[in-house]
Amino acid sequence: MSDAAVPIRRMPRPSRCPICGKPSDARNRPFCSDRCRMVDLNRWFREGYAIPGAAAPEPQADGGNGEENA
Repeated sequence: MSDAAVPIRRMPRPSRCPICGKPSDARNRPFCSDRCRMVDLNRWFREGYAIPGAAAPEPQADGGNGEENA
């Protein structure tokens, strides 16, 4: 058996915390700690993150309840 036939196995690189950049913890993945997990959640609650998309339609001037007047 030749050595060339054995594939080289690389260790996976540890992922980094998206908040502080430290190596992530398995229990709080992808974050390094409970603190960084809560910082991220707070950013979502305060609308610090936004998903790009089309603007929401403006409300109708007549009340916009969806019923047509006859």
